[in-house]
Amino acid sequence: MTVEFITQQTDLAVFCQKIADTTWMAVDTEFLREKTYYPQLCLIQVATEDNIACIDPLILEDLTPILDLIYNPNITVVFHAARQDLELFYLLRGSLPSPIFDTQIAATVLGYGEQIGYGNLVKQCLNVDLDKAHSRTDWTKRPLDPAQIDYAADDVRYLRDVYKLLTQQLEQKNRTYWLEDDFANLTKLETYQADPDNIWRKIKGAGRLKDLQLAILQKLGAWREHRALKSNRPRRWILKDDVLIDLAKLSPDSVDKFSLIRGLEARTIERHGKEFLDIIKQAKTLTKEQWPTVKKSQPLTTQQDAIVDALLALLRKTCAEQAISPVAVAVRKDIERLVKGEIDIPILQGWRYEIVGQHLQAFINGKLSITADTTQLYTQE
Repeated sequence: MTVEFITQQTDLAVFCQKIADTTWMAVDTEFLREKTYYPQLCLIQVATEDNIACIDPLILEDLTPILDLIYNPNITVVFHAARQDLELFYLLRGSLPSPIFDTQIAATVLGYGEQIGYGNLVKQCLNVDLDKAHSRTDWTKRPLDPAQIDYAADDVRYLRDVYKLLTQQLEQKNRTYWLEDDFANLTKLETYQADPDNIWRKIKGAGRLKDLQLAILQKLGAWREHRALKSNRPRRWILKDDVLIDLAKLSPDSVDKFSLIRGLEARTIERHGKEFLDIIKQAKTLTKEQWPTVKKSQPLTTQQDAIVDALLALLRKTCAEQAISPVAVAVRKDIERLVKGEIDIPILQGWRYEIVGQHLQAFINGKLSITADTTQLYTQE
């Protein structure tokens, strides 16, 4: 099938008119964000049953025709590992397309493995080995040669066939509804909205700080986030995480004391030193009630650890019977939270509860027992 490389507005309009009646489309993007805060959209690949196109947003001035289709509620948009693609579309329109279908998530409930890569999924589903020659392409460079365009087209050429196969398997196993909550979570706006006041939670090393130190980190983290947003530069280019941690930990009260902080460059001190001091001073005026906190979980007892191990065995047994990857259902931390009595956890919701969660609860409540011989595990209610 011929791949259209679209760089003209008229060609984009014709292509979009041609596929306007489709009920689904496979979509992928190429982008670059090594030197920017926001990802730079470089290419949009689209495939339907009978058409494939690579659309060039670096040349086209108006993407409205294809965006209108992607945001059409009557068209299911198929992605693989959708989160980064959805972030791009959120930045373009301030909203998210729906309905969507993520083949990576679907693969987890069909036994293909947790967070399986696109190439591996194509190999397992279609027995096709994808060309990796252009995996390091700088997609901002123009012109793109035919081999690059064909490589990019492969990301949707086979995605549509994987989609059709997975939807068929989901229907056969009556698991289509399992994915509704997972797909809905992917299209929550808050997932893609910047939150400078809470970005401190993602700073490496924040868990080692406490009390006033966390208040300082929160203020400094918010400052860095605003600077990164405004200048469209990566956070680490503004200030590295370890420097933020040291600033919060040492809380210097004069420019001279900045020399104690490893990695804080002289030009950064000259440029922003006064701001840092003002931010630290402001944080110190906060009351204890205003300090952010890191939730410290109590360690499990030896007996609780043993219960977790038993539940993990039950999890693996049940998932094996359903041909599902256990980590698609729960990881050890989820089981530990269950043992601690928490209820707002994925394993107690939706399909995960139906398949596994209810059995784990039954075991905890003494309504299900586990026995074994040298060959397998048995359960009895």
